[in-house]
Amino acid sequence: MTQVVWAGALVVAVGAGWLDWRSRRIPNWLTLPAFVFGVAANTVAVGWEGTKFALAGAGVALGLLLPLVVLRGLGAGDWKLMGALGAYLGPKQILFILLGTIFITGMMALVQITRQKRWRVALGNLRELAGGFFIFGLRPHPRITLDNPGLLSLPFGVAVAVATILCYWGARH
Repeated sequence: MTQVVWAGALVVAVGAGWLDWRSRRIPNWLTLPAFVFGVAANTVAVGWEGTKFALAGAGVALGLLLPLVVLRGLGAGDWKLMGALGAYLGPKQILFILLGTIFITGMMALVQITRQKRWRVALGNLRELAGGFFIFGLRPHPRITLDNPGLLSLPFGVAVAVATILCYWGARH
């Protein structure tokens, strides 16, 4: 993978992390051009195989995260960011970034839950989500969604940026 492609992915990830930290939003003006540039960069670097590589990476990210968007557990901007990074980095690297992001987000959540002393609420919500999933299947919980302003909110874009930086560092060493 060329350094130019990695540089583009890092700029997008860090930019999205900064925007998400400041506004809790990842805008379309960042994610949609990033997707196009990711596909274009891979196409220029490797030709038709690069195009397929980029589309496969975006497809893996978007496909895996779509259920969370449908359930309103992940914002559409976060979803599109992961698709754009998949277009830059392909299916294998986006899986590493996704796993790293999940771990980092979990750590952020544990810190926030502890800091705000919300363990009882968090465990109750987790029990409700797990029970509802196994009993009723995949559908949004009426109270535990992004639409509820009383729930804990984390800047997913920050976790994506950190995971992307760590994956870049790991790929270089």
